[in-house]
Order: sequence, then C-alpha cells, then structure tokens
Amino acid sequence: MSAPALGGRRARPLARLAAAPRPLGRAAATTATVFLLASLLTFALGALSRANPAAAVLGDLATPADIARMEAQFGLDRPLPAQYASWLGHALGGDLGTSWFTGVPVADSIAQALPVDLSIAGLALLLAVVVGGGAGIAAALHAGGRVDRAVTLVCSVLATLPPFLIGIVLIVVFAVQFGALPTGGYAPLDAGAGPWLRYAILPALALSLDAAASLARQLRTSLVGALRENYVVGAEMRGYSARRVLFGHVLRNAAGPALTVLGMSVPVILGGAVVTEKIFNLPGIAQLSLQAAERHDIPVVQGTLLVTVAVVLVANIAVDTALGALDPAARRDGRTARKEGAA
Repeated sequence: MSAPALGGRRARPLARLAAAPRPLGRAAATTATVFLLASLLTFALGALSRANPAAAVLGDLATPADIARMEAQFGLDRPLPAQYASWLGHALGGDLGTSWFTGVPVADSIAQALPVDLSIAGLALLLAVVVGGGAGIAAALHAGGRVDRAVTLVCSVLATLPPFLIGIVLIVVFAVQFGALPTGGYAPLDAGAGPWLRYAILPALALSLDAAASLARQLRTSLVGALRENYVVGAEMRGYSARRVLFGHVLRNAAGPALTVLGMSVPVILGGAVVTEKIFNLPGIAQLSLQAAERHDIPVVQGTLLVTVAVVLVANIAVDTALGALDPAARRDGRTARKEGAA
C-alpha cells in the first residue's frame, strides 16, 4: 500500500473528527438565536400589554404617587431596552421575577407546575412511540394489506380529532362509564408510580394520539421504502432473520424522519396541554399561565412562556442529538422531513 493512500486513510478519521463539532456548533448557534428572539418577543408582549402593577393590584384606589412608587419598585420607569436587558439577565440566572399579585417568585411557581407538564408530556411521548411505532411497523410489514389500510384509516381519523375532544371521550368512557380511573386531578410521582399513573394516563393518552398517528404514518412510509433497498435483499439472502434485518438495519435507517416528527410533536403536546389541563383539572404550567393572563400578571406570563420555549428548544436539541447517532442517510432524511414540515 502506498504512502499517500495510507496517509489518506489516516486523514479521513481526523477530518471527520474535526468536522464533527460543526453541526453541533450550528445547532447551538441556532438554538441561542431562537431563544434570544423568543425572549425578545415574550418581553415585547408584556410591554405592549401596558399592564400596570399599581392599577392591577390597587385598582381604582391607586394614586399617581402609588403608581410611580410601584413602577420604580418593579423597574418599569426605566427605558424598555434597559428593562429587557435586566429581565433577560436575571432570567438566565434563574430569577424570573416576582408575581405582582401573590409576591411569590415566578421561578418557584413554575418549579411547582412544570413537573406536572413534564411528566404528562413524557408519558404522552412514550405512548406515542409505543402505539405509533408499533402501528407504523405493522402497517409497513403488511403494506397494501388489511392491517395497512386499517392503520391508515385510524391515523386519518385521529389526526382530525383535537386533544380536548379525545379527553372528554376518555373521561366519559373510562371514568364515568366504567369508573376505572379518576375524572381529573393529579398525584405527584412522590406519591408512588401507581397513583401517579392513574391520574396521568388519560390526559397523556389524549395528548399522545395525534403524535402517534403522525409517527405511524411517517414511519410506515419510511419503512416501506427502506424495505425495498438492495441491502435488505442481500441480508435476507445471507440468512439473517427478518427481525434482525428490521430492528438492526432497516429501522435504524428509516427512523430519521419519524424521529423528527416526534420532536415536532413536543410543541403540539405542550400547546394542547392548555385545554387538556383544564379538562382534567391539572395544576400545570399551562393553567398557571392562563390564570396569570386573566389577571394581567405579566411576570408570571413572561416566565411561563420563556420556560416553555426553553423546553421546546431542549427537545429539538435532543432530537438533533438522536439524529446524529443514526447513519448519514437517516440524518439527511430527518432534515428533509423537518424542512417539509416547516413548509
């Protein structure tokens, strides 16, 4: 073997190692930019509302002196750029301000409500993966058959049903009709996995079905195409079992677009939590934000919006990391699916 060829082979891993941080750096830059723009928009919404803590708390009894004193106390007498810089700086340090009405730090209120949403959303995503993944695989393995048509029909129906309607149906069936599960409320994980699951399963199921339908359809499409590749035929000719080919090779190559769809479902699940939490009487961050908006408690609204944006961005980073663990074809298909979803 010639020296240039040997040097070329040695150089390739070094080149890949040098290029590896670039996608991560681009993702970090994009995430930081999106977070900055989202924080600016969040702050602008509060500023444009022109809500005043003195008028909100004191009502008609507020005098000009009271208004001036409270504006100085909350820093509202400063220019908006200075207010934004101060608010963002404190927020990055974990200080999201104080509620105008209760005097409780916003971070403390969010710390009590956010675990509810994270646990429900986590269970919803798990159900989406299990139900949607299983349905997509079954439909792909029986492409054109009855199972495929049934999965396609069910997914089409579920995609048209909003989570709140599904939640009402689940309450009527499982809580009212059979009495197997509570109609609402929440039990923290500290109370045990059993009590938590009894309260969390219905809202999680209501939030998961749309994501499961999208995941099943995307995974079915990707698997049908991947199962026709030449390497699948070659693996079968070498005597590999169908299970090994499917889970060891085909699913890995076809998982990119489906994983991207799952990541795009996170904001949908969080958005659907606003109504779902109301139906199931869950003390989550969506209800905290809604109650704060009704009484014009701007610091709480801004804090909940900023934290929600951060959760969505973290989910996107997790999806990008998972896509990076797949082969290049899966990463390319995942980026294509994300561009098509954005369009």
